[in-house]
Amino acid sequence: MKKEIGKWLMDVAKYMVTAILLSSIFSDLQNTWMYVGIILSIIGIFALGLWFIKDNRKEE
Repeated sequence: MKKEIGKWLMDVAKYMVTAILLSSIFSDLQNTWMYVGIILSIIGIFALGLWFIKDNRKEE
């Protein structure tokens, strides 16, 4: 279940990257702090997704 949540969070991060790229193409970058905040949230969501995917069990 944790791996599915992690995959879902990584998909959300990818969709956010796509949205910010498309919005920066179609509009000028007047409010750069907004983009910095979005990029930081993308990094956080992606890191959380990777944390959920990580397998904590040791292989023997």
